[in-house]
Amino acid sequence: MSTGFFHLPIPKNEPVLSYAPGSRERASLKKAIDEARATTLDIPMYIGGEEVRTGKKKAIAPPHDHKHVLGHFHEGDKSHVEQAIQAALNAKELWANLSWENRASIFLKAADLLAGPYRYKMNAATMLGQSKNAFQAEIDSACELIDFLRFNVYFMGQIYSEQPESSPGIWNRMEYRPLEGFCFALTPFNFTAIGGNLPTSMAMMGNTVVWKPANTQVYSASVFMQILREAGLPDGVINLVYVSGPTAGDVIFNHRDFAGIQFTGSTGVFQGMWKTIGANIARYKSYPRIVGETGGKDFVVAHKSAHPKEVATALSRGAFEFQGQKCSAASRAYIPSNLWDEVKNNLLADLKSFKMGGTEDFGNFINAVIDEKAFDSIAGYIEKARQNPMNEIIAGGKCDKSKGYFIEPTVILTKDPSSITMCEEIFGPVLTIYVYHAENFEQTLELVDQTSPYALTGSILSRDRYAIELATRKLTNAAGNFYINDKPTGAVVGQQPFGGARGSGTNDKAGAKVNLLRWVSLRTIKETFVPPTDYRYPFLEKE
Repeated sequence: MSTGFFHLPIPKNEPVLSYAPGSRERASLKKAIDEARATTLDIPMYIGGEEVRTGKKKAIAPPHDHKHVLGHFHEGDKSHVEQAIQAALNAKELWANLSWENRASIFLKAADLLAGPYRYKMNAATMLGQSKNAFQAEIDSACELIDFLRFNVYFMGQIYSEQPESSPGIWNRMEYRPLEGFCFALTPFNFTAIGGNLPTSMAMMGNTVVWKPANTQVYSASVFMQILREAGLPDGVINLVYVSGPTAGDVIFNHRDFAGIQFTGSTGVFQGMWKTIGANIARYKSYPRIVGETGGKDFVVAHKSAHPKEVATALSRGAFEFQGQKCSAASRAYIPSNLWDEVKNNLLADLKSFKMGGTEDFGNFINAVIDEKAFDSIAGYIEKARQNPMNEIIAGGKCDKSKGYFIEPTVILTKDPSSITMCEEIFGPVLTIYVYHAENFEQTLELVDQTSPYALTGSILSRDRYAIELATRKLTNAAGNFYINDKPTGAVVGQQPFGGARGSGTNDKAGAKVNLLRWVSLRTIKETFVPPTDYRYPFLEKE
């Protein structure tokens, strides 16, 4: 029972550590990496508080060193999904009735555990399991996930405090109930923070969750579950299972108590799930909430007034950090003819300076793509581009998977703005550039808007404020996160809530209060203090 109106700590973004040579954090992270490489993991599923081991083991290896086995996780089947659902339903009443401040405390403690004793363990797991360099791991698996936990708790408090006005003699109240049933979190490999945010944002609003991470993110997901358990998360609130997507979907989307899904992944998978949910709509207790952040074909547009070096840097970072494996990564660029030569020279100089290799060497800017399937897909796009006479590969283009899944950062110059690598999501270190006539800026903006079915991120670089205003207006629906004089990546929780529309998802903005509102069902309560005792209204009286 709550006995006060409690004020939550005001969140601040977690400072990003530099990992510079000689720093304390660099030494601590290197030690954590060494310990992780020397350990053979045996990773269970977590269902209803139990560690579940099936004996059906699947190996985990660094994408940049795929012959080194970090350990194994225990793969489940339909029966484990069913167990996870039942565990979530069993835990639902106690969790939903727990006072909100006690729920808040658990996730605030988890944030502090991650910021402190678990920071290097989590970063090492992300660096080894997902081939992220030290800086990319720090901003993702440490800072962003910490920010999600702290800011979402704060937003939760704001939501509960928002109450309706009351007329004289009446007290109006608003309850923000958890959804009826269980929720499903389906998370991707590329951001540990997304893996942690999707299940916890639903859980902190009183829901219980079945969580299925990508197999290539199981390592860091298991570390996060350890953190949540240490923080005091009750058994059954979040249940972590390792099954295939179709296996999970076949059970969950046919269950009467399915209440909602939060998903990050491909557009095709999301559309398929939506179709299945629609076909099963009559069997559910209520209409499930469907939230998804899916694909992107993110753009950079430079105006003739832009600074060439700034454009080149936006492309170098925006396209190639984490090997382009970000939903927001710059994948297509439109450069005016008057800037192209200088932009090209600066960009090629940047690429020439990139070092590529394993994450254990902190000097490597480029690491491996996530697995062989991704490697083959990206390599296939590069080969198709090579065969197109309208294209010229001006940097990179080489691929090697003998030791790790390494693809050189690749830049394609195209004369066809509708070529395949300008239109389709590749999800790798491939940037396609179209050079437009410097005086055709407005027509180029229309081309940008119409080329791709996605609308996740994009940026305009210009020193002309009229051009910036024009681009912002013309590209209103082309990007849910729009950047001015910056790369189209790097959204910060609490500053730039993230999400896109069109083929990029439901735009429910992770890292914002609006996202948490998707995981509650409102009940209005009206209490009348002195009820009327006569049905007659004054207008019925005679003159």
